Amino acid sequence: MSETGTETRPLVRQLPDPSTAPNIRYNPSLEELRELAAPDETTTEFGSASYVSEFRSRSADRTKNAVGDEFTGRDHALVEEAVDRTASTELLCIDRLMGRHPDATFCCRLFVPVAYARIAYAWAGLFEPADGQDPDLYTVQLPDFDETAIRVLPDAGFTAVLGSDYTGEAKKSFLRLFMYRVKQQGGLGLHAGSKRVRVRTDEGDVRTVGQVFMGLSATGKSTLTSHGCWLEDSEDAAMLQDDVCGLLPDGSVAGSEGEGLYIKTIGLDEDEQPELYEAATDESAILENVAVDDDGTVHFDEDRYTANSRAIVRRDELESADEEIDLGRMDQVFFITRNPLMPPVARLDEEQAAAAFMLGESIETSAGDPARAGESIRVVGTNPFIVGPEGEEGNIFHELVDILDVDCYVINTGYLGEKAVDIGVTESVTILTEAARGTIEWSRDDRMGLTVPETVPGIDIEDYYVPDHVDDYDEALAELRAERREYLAQFDDLREEIKAAVY
Repeated sequence: MSETGTETRPLVRQLPDPSTAPNIRYNPSLEELRELAAPDETTTEFGSASYVSEFRSRSADRTKNAVGDEFTGRDHALVEEAVDRTASTELLCIDRLMGRHPDATFCCRLFVPVAYARIAYAWAGLFEPADGQDPDLYTVQLPDFDETAIRVLPDAGFTAVLGSDYTGEAKKSFLRLFMYRVKQQGGLGLHAGSKRVRVRTDEGDVRTVGQVFMGLSATGKSTLTSHGCWLEDSEDAAMLQDDVCGLLPDGSVAGSEGEGLYIKTIGLDEDEQPELYEAATDESAILENVAVDDDGTVHFDEDRYTANSRAIVRRDELESADEEIDLGRMDQVFFITRNPLMPPVARLDEEQAAAAFMLGESIETSAGDPARAGESIRVVGTNPFIVGPEGEEGNIFHELVDILDVDCYVINTGYLGEKAVDIGVTESVTILTEAARGTIEWSRDDRMGLTVPETVPGIDIEDYYVPDHVDDYDEALAELRAERREYLAQFDDLREEIKAAVY
C-alpha cells in the first residue's frame, strides 16, 4: 500500500496540540531538559552529561518508508498506534528549525516520553530554536514500544520511531525528509559535509572554493570537513556542515544543522583531531555511549559499550565552524572511500562521478551495522537514507554536476594494498588544499584507468602508486570492475552511460 497525501495528512492532524495538551511539556529549555534527564546522567570530568542507551546504532533493517518500500496494513497500523499513544503518554515536545536556506528550511517537531528526556536534550542541541512556526515535519519516538520499527511517511512529513532509544534515529528521521524535500525541488539531498576554502593562487589572487565530502559514517568525513588545512595569512577554511546537505539546482548547498554536530568519538585523538577533541571535552558537549567511569573519567579510546560512541558538540566550540551553514556554490565534490585498490585521489569525469555516486564504496561501520563493521560495502550516494528509486538519484547527480561544471574526485582515506601504505590525515588534507589551489598536476594512467596526480606539492605521490603495493594488481582490478558492473546493472532506471563509466 502506497502513501498518499489524502491518506496521511489527517493522521498528522491527529497529533495533539502541545501548547494545550495536559500530558505534554512544550519546548522546555536545554537546561530544563538536562535536569529532566538527570536520573540517566553520569557527569563527566569536564562537567558535561554522559548517557548510555540500550540501542547504540540505527535499526536500518527495521526501517521502511512508504515511497520506496511496500507498506502493508500492519505498517500503517504501527503509525496509527504511535499517533494514538501521544494522547496518553507523558511527553516532551520540542520544536526546532532545520536549515536556513530560503528554499530548504523546515520546522521539526519531536515527541518523546519524559522518561527519555536525554533523547530530547541531545537532539535539541543540534538544531536552532523555532519561534512559533508551524511544523513541517514530525517524529514520534516511543522507546518503550513492544516492537522495534521505524516507519516513515515522507509525503506527510511523519516518522514513527518505535522500540528504539537511540538518538540517531530522531536525528536522521528529520534529515532523511530534509533530503527528500530538496529532491522534490529539483535538487538532491546529500549525506555529506560542506566546507568553504579560501586559498591564494600562484598569481597571488585569493580563490574561494566550495568543497563537499560524501562518505559513510567513520570514514573521515567530519575530520576532513572540520580541518583548518594549516592555512595562513589571507587563506582560511571554514566548516559549514558535517552530515547532511541539500544540493540545489542553482549550485548552492543548503545546510541542515545549525547548532551542533553529532560526531563519532571512538579513538578521538587530541593531536590528530584537536578541534573535535576540544569540543567533545567542553562542558557543553553531550556524550552518548562513551566509556565514562563512575568518577567521570572519559575514555574515548575504549569501546566499552559500542564502537559507535557519539558526542553532540556545539558549533560555536569549533574554531573552524563558520557562522553560516549554507555554501554559495559547490565547486568540488570528494567521494570518500576506503577501498585499498583506489589511489589517494583520482579525478573523475561526470559519468565516472555518477558511477562513483552510485557505487558508494566504503567499509561498514558500527554506526550502520555493527555485526558487519569492517566489511567492504556499497551504499548509493554513501547515503542510507534515500527515499525513492536509487537509480534516479544517480541520474539527478549526473545532471547537476554536468550543468554546474563541478570538479569531482574520489579520495582514499584508508590504505593501499594489504595495509602496506597508510594514507593519513596529513596526506588527505594536503590533497584537499592543493586541489583547492589548483596546483595538482594530473595525468591519465591507462593501467589504473584513472586520471591520477603526477605531482602534489608536499607529497611524494610516487610512493602511493597503487600497483606497486598490490600483488596481482591487474587481476584484482579486473575483479573489482566486474563486481562494480554487476552492482550497477541492478538499477534499471540508471542511465547506460553511467553504467558504462565503471573505472
